[in-house]
Amino acid sequence: MSDILEKPIVLSLNRAWLPIGHRTVKQALVSLNGGAGDIPPALGIDIAYAKRPDGTWNFDEPSYLNPLTWEEWVKLPIRDFDLFVTTPRFRVRVPTVVVSTKYAAMPLCFPRVTRDSIFERDAGICQYTGERVGKRDGNLDHVVPRSRGGANTFENLVWAKREINALKGDRLPHEAGLKLLRKPQPPPPVPVAATIGAPRHRDWRHFITQFR
Repeated sequence: MSDILEKPIVLSLNRAWLPIGHRTVKQALVSLNGGAGDIPPALGIDIAYAKRPDGTWNFDEPSYLNPLTWEEWVKLPIRDFDLFVTTPRFRVRVPTVVVSTKYAAMPLCFPRVTRDSIFERDAGICQYTGERVGKRDGNLDHVVPRSRGGANTFENLVWAKREINALKGDRLPHEAGLKLLRKPQPPPPVPVAATIGAPRHRDWRHFITQFR
C-alpha cells in the first residue's frame, strides 16, 4: 500500500477544471479528507466508464465526471480496474483526478536557462548568420563573454554556429565584426498544464489533451 501512496498519478485541477499539476496518492487523499468547515480543499472526480458488449471497458469516453466529497468518495465501489488503499475499516478507491475548491488561478512555468531552452527559443538558428544549425553544429554563445562579466541568462545567451562561436572567442559581437539578428529575450512563461508531459494515468487524457 505504501508504494501506491507515493505514486504521483493524481492530476490536480483548479476550480475551472484546468490542470495545474500532479500529486501523489497520499497528497490527494489528505486534500480530500482535510480542511475545516463545509468545503474541503479538494474534491475527487469520479470518472465513470461504460462496458462494451464484449465486457471490456470503454476508457475513451467517460460516461460522466462527478466531483465528490470525501464522505461520498469512500462509498464508491472498487471496480476491477481501480487501484485502492486499505484502511483498518474499509478499502478506498485511489483518486486519479482531484479538483481544488479554493484555487482558481492558472500557475505559470518560467523556463530554466539551459542549452535546450536556448536552442528552442532561437529555433536552432545561429543568431549571427541566420543559418539553421542543429545541436551538433551549434552551441551556446555568451554575447558578453564570461571572462568579461557576462552572465548565464536568457538576455546574454544565444544559439550560434560552432565556427562563429570559435571566431568570436572572448570578444563582444562588434569587436568580432558580428551583429545579432535580434536582442535575446527570455522565452514567455507557459501554463504548468503544458509542461505536465505524458499522462501518468489514462484518466488524465480527458483533461490535458487541449494543451498538446
